[in-house]
Amino acid sequence: MDQATHNKIVSFIWGIADDVLRDLFKRGKYSDVILPMCVIRRMDAVLEPTKKQVLETKAMLDGALITEQRAALCAATGQAFYNTSKFTLRPPLPGKLSPLLIESLGA
Repeated sequence: MDQATHNKIVSFIWGIADDVLRDLFKRGKYSDVILPMCVIRRMDAVLEPTKKQVLETKAMLDGALITEQRAALCAATGQAFYNTSKFTLRPPLPGKLSPLLIESLGA
């Protein structure tokens, strides 16, 4: 990635912070929110291809009343971590709310 592209991405992220986080956090504290959310979104993106398999494995393990699920769920992701939430941080299509977001809001 060249420096100009990097600067555009950085400006875009901080622009969102100015618009969305204004009045919620002090300007100097944005990084306390932005960095963790970037890391969480990246982890979510890594797990996205195996999301369906993890949810199916979780349902099967719950159905069999198996409480020690970590090894099986990590095997399903191929990673040392997993996420059993049906929600993702994938941005919705422009102009459309994610069906899961609508469901979570009870709409």
